[in-house]
Amino acid sequence: LQGLSVPWGQQHVTLVASLLPPCPTCPLPTPQAAFAHLALAFRCDMFTLQQRVQVEKRARDAAEENIQEELGQCRAALERLGQSCANAGCKETLEQLQHNLAVLSAAVERATSAAEKLGAVHQEARMSRAAEVMVQHVENLKRHHLREHAELEEMKRLIQQNSRNRQLAETQGAAAQGSPPAPLLQGSARRRVSIAVIPKQLL
Repeated sequence: LQGLSVPWGQQHVTLVASLLPPCPTCPLPTPQAAFAHLALAFRCDMFTLQQRVQVEKRARDAAEENIQEELGQCRAALERLGQSCANAGCKETLEQLQHNLAVLSAAVERATSAAEKLGAVHQEARMSRAAEVMVQHVENLKRHHLREHAELEEMKRLIQQNSRNRQLAETQGAAAQGSPPAPLLQGSARRRVSIAVIPKQLL
């Protein structure tokens, strides 16, 4: 269970969410790739989250118990030393040591609380970088959606315009088929006139 105390996802989030290349010539990872890595890391962390919480809690309790045990042994040693020491100066020194031991015990408790707060701040910083990656990915998705929407509207406009042009062409073609061309009408008129002026003697 000791391996569960260091979540794979946290390490991966730290590596990916930094978004800074190790050298100036290295390319930046795309927001899509960073988002995919973050999503995979979070999903993997969820499988072992409860186990890691229990492991870290037991490790903290064990460390606190060890510290309190060491402090208790120091107090017991000072008490035994005080019983065997009759010199006033020695007793004063022992009292000072006991006072220092009490101050040390309080300092250990404050250090434990400060360490937990520091860990929470570090985790917040990692999550903030991960949130920046996610926000950037969402902004890219929004821009992509707007671009595709604009392209779709332009395509719809072109389709409607082509449809109107085709309907107009079909209407004009139907009107042209309903009446014969002008040269044919003129030729038939000339034939009727020529027939009308032929003398009856020749008939």
